[in-house]
Amino acid sequence: MNETTTASWRTLLTQAHDALRDAVAGVGDEAWDSPTPCEKWSVTQVLQHATGDQIAFAAAITGGAWPSEDPFSPSGRIEGDPRAHLAAGLDASARAWATVDDDAEQVPVPLPQGPMPAWLAAGACALDAAVHAWDIAVATGQPSPLTPEMALPLMEVATRIVEPLRAYGAYAPALETGDDAGEVAVLLAYLGRRPI
Repeated sequence: MNETTTASWRTLLTQAHDALRDAVAGVGDEAWDSPTPCEKWSVTQVLQHATGDQIAFAAAITGGAWPSEDPFSPSGRIEGDPRAHLAAGLDASARAWATVDDDAEQVPVPLPQGPMPAWLAAGACALDAAVHAWDIAVATGQPSPLTPEMALPLMEVATRIVEPLRAYGAYAPALETGDDAGEVAVLLAYLGRRPI
């Protein structure tokens, strides 16, 4: 049985959504143009990308509207309150996942791998939210929102979905970690991010 059991994937997704929401809530007015661990992207662009990805997961599940802007080419401009922008995306995602059965075997996702079991599909959505929460938090001087309890199941998801996505530029090459690295550092390094 995998770490992200059917009983826990909803909790993991909620934790990841909360991490992203909290990281964005902590961004100061002067920090939206700050650089992030996502090369060439500002805090605003990471927020646009992360929000667009949540909307894309919702659209894949429900057949609803896709993001109005390409999440992989964010403009760096958001009309209105960035926090409200994110809230709308997270709400759409949460509503969509609420329609998915706990043990569904074929959940549509906006990833090239195609439909996945619910625990893995939701884990992919959670991984996206959690890692971008970390990007935004680090860029704006906030504590890491990732915990070892989140990192362990997210790493299991990452090892199942990330390699094919590297070819599309979605993740940088994995980095080496020392033998004494904790769960969060191992996850971040695998996703091409240098743990702090």
